[in-house]
Amino acid sequence: MLSVALRTLRARWVVFVGSFVALALGVALIAVMGLSLASSLNAPDGKPERFAAAPVVVKGADTLRVPTSIGVRVHRLAQPRAVPAGAVAQLKKLGTVVEDRSFAVRARGGPGDLVGHPWSTAAFAPYEVDAGRAPRAADEVVVSGDWAKPGERVRTDRGTVRVVGTVRVAGTGRGGATGRTGATDRVGATGQVGGAVARHGFENAVFYVDERAAALSPRSVQLVVDADAVAVREAVRGSTGVQVLTGDARRYADADPDRDGEALTAMNALFGTAGGVTGFVSVFVVASTFAFAVAQRRREFGLLRTAGATPGQIRRMVLAEALVVGVLASATGCVLGAYGAPRLAARMVDGGLAPGWFTIGDAAWPYHLAFWTGLCVALCGVVAASWRAGRTAPVQALGEASVDTGAMTRGRRLSGLALLATAAVTLVLALVGDPGELLHRKTYVSRPMLLITAVALLAPVVVRPLTRLIAWLPAQLLGAGGMLVRENAAAGVRRTAAIAAPVLVTVALAGSLLGATATLNEAKADETRRQTAADFVVTPASGAGFDAATLRGLREVSGAEVSATSSSAVYVLEDGVSLAKSEARAADPGPLAATTRLPVEAGRTSDLDDDSIIVNREWQRHTVGQRVRVWLGDGTRRSLRIAAVMTTGTGDNGVYVTARNALGATVDRVDVALAAGADAHAVVAALRAAVHSSGGQVLTKDQWVRASRPGTNRTTRLGLLLVLGIALLYAGISLADTMVMATSDRVRDLAVLRLAGATRWQVLRLVGAEALTVVAVGGVLGLLVVGLNLLGMWSALGLLSAPTTVEIPWTAVGAVLGACAVTAVVWSVIPAALALRRRVVELAGVRE
Repeated sequence: MLSVALRTLRARWVVFVGSFVALALGVALIAVMGLSLASSLNAPDGKPERFAAAPVVVKGADTLRVPTSIGVRVHRLAQPRAVPAGAVAQLKKLGTVVEDRSFAVRARGGPGDLVGHPWSTAAFAPYEVDAGRAPRAADEVVVSGDWAKPGERVRTDRGTVRVVGTVRVAGTGRGGATGRTGATDRVGATGQVGGAVARHGFENAVFYVDERAAALSPRSVQLVVDADAVAVREAVRGSTGVQVLTGDARRYADADPDRDGEALTAMNALFGTAGGVTGFVSVFVVASTFAFAVAQRRREFGLLRTAGATPGQIRRMVLAEALVVGVLASATGCVLGAYGAPRLAARMVDGGLAPGWFTIGDAAWPYHLAFWTGLCVALCGVVAASWRAGRTAPVQALGEASVDTGAMTRGRRLSGLALLATAAVTLVLALVGDPGELLHRKTYVSRPMLLITAVALLAPVVVRPLTRLIAWLPAQLLGAGGMLVRENAAAGVRRTAAIAAPVLVTVALAGSLLGATATLNEAKADETRRQTAADFVVTPASGAGFDAATLRGLREVSGAEVSATSSSAVYVLEDGVSLAKSEARAADPGPLAATTRLPVEAGRTSDLDDDSIIVNREWQRHTVGQRVRVWLGDGTRRSLRIAAVMTTGTGDNGVYVTARNALGATVDRVDVALAAGADAHAVVAALRAAVHSSGGQVLTKDQWVRASRPGTNRTTRLGLLLVLGIALLYAGISLADTMVMATSDRVRDLAVLRLAGATRWQVLRLVGAEALTVVAVGGVLGLLVVGLNLLGMWSALGLLSAPTTVEIPWTAVGAVLGACAVTAVVWSVIPAALALRRRVVELAGVRE
């Protein structure tokens, strides 16, 4: 049977091109993912940046560690603790102590990620003055980079300052070359410059004199000590949670030290999602292509059966064909993966999705994984087709008419109904048990695949009536063209279902994924609008929070009820083993009740006090009056009474505590409600005057809702585009291959039309119109899947008390349908045009 299979592949190579290309691309992507994962598992330890030349760094507690029966649970604190004053006093006896401070700065004409520091910490990078001098006055600064020159005055949200110098990391010159050492004014607060060199360009810094930095950012959670590390550890012994960092461990004092690990996790999640979709679409395309090929070759199988071939031999022949295609495609995919992985890694580094050090290693196991996965996909995709081929009866196959019969087998019907029932049952269970599960990305990415498969299996049941409905109006027009389009598409059930399948996949995935994110974002925006009772919202320009003077000015505005809130977190141990974090806002109960409409279903917002907390229904304990043991944002353990319970909503309903239970949290939002009879214009003018010096913004309620409207983050957006790109690529491959196969199989039909008097252009228009009709069938089936998926999400949001409207991405769906339509028309008309170049009598006499 292998020799027969090889001859079949050579004679019918067009049939297998689509499966070959789809498998090769799928294997290549799996190889790329495996190589990326293997490279990320061997990630190098990070090096210190800001403190590469610091002797010893001492940090306050920045993690919460809770012992449980299955080990210690760890969470990063929302408000890290400062080093205890007693420990600081002991450290000052050992040597020079420099307090570190970091705060956001927004400057006109400057980079968007400017961060301020005290000048005394510049020595620890180490920075050296590249031009100008060190700052000496409160309105003088030194900057890194070349966005400002010495002598320039720059307006910032921290006041107007004069740039008196620029700095660069020691050891780097302009353009990254080794720098000069004869700077005008060498940095040195403690005399420690050291030989370590930090990476150039790790931050855009603005350095103030120490006194001004302390005024702008009073809170310091870490410091540098110029002393022996052993003596420093002895000095802080007994201080809970205090860390002494030396060597490479000093990187934990840098901003966001875990960013490399988080970037790798996000990258692997992105490729994991893409890999799942790739596997699904690959199997779908291969199975659809082989099923159509088997249906086309039923006369061929009938001849083999008449010649004495057994059903088992027929099945083995079809499996052998898939084996050959699978081996060749998998090998090609591994080669493509080896070529594409380093280039993709470089693009991800350039795009900021992967750390700068990320490169592809030389691991071998990803190639084994990709090759054998591709081979399994090929064989699994053809199992059903081979079984159907083996069941072909000689007389039935030789005598079968052109009209498809028996396209809907019992096994196909049962499988489709079972998958449809599974999708319905799992949806009902989720709605009854945990509606919030339907809002998670992994759920709304995977659920469409179940419905797509079910609808594709059941498609032959609806293809004929749906085709007649879609083509009803064209069939009423003058001429026979519309009627022929309708009857041809309705008669070829297998052909129509095979061509509609890739359109169904692409439309369903595009509509479901983009529609889910759009619907969820709309629900969150509606939730924000309903909960905001304030007339105005004041936000800080820098994102770091309001200073005490600005808050006093806002609270003194006449005719305004001011509610100042800050971001924090609360941690709770659930089931005795799971340490869960809930986002929290700290507020005063009275103003909070006046400026917000919390979705409270039990208790009252005004009952919040220093001994209580407002939680949502997601909490394990959510009965008003119960006491819960929690850890606050700075790790302090408290037992708080539940004052009120909110609905779950979209998941953004965190918890509420008072400012006393969020020590260290800075006010980052001020809601303002107008008092009765207050002049809105006068209040707005007073609010703007109060925040003028700090650069804050005064927004109306509608402006605030628009500004805070959630969007899809960059990694998720790229992941969705990657998934949809894969689906659209496979759809194009499958459509082109299936259209070529279908058109080549209808050469005699086209010749009959020519003999009946149709011109060459009339036949080509008919072929193109049939292709558009079939694409429309696939689009309708895809929209059916989209509707069912989004209906489930809409129901979940309703049960979570976050009702919203369903958002269908019509633009994206239209673009996908347009691309499919162009592909289908082109790859149906071109083969037909080439076939019609032969004489009509020759075409009419063509035999299989």
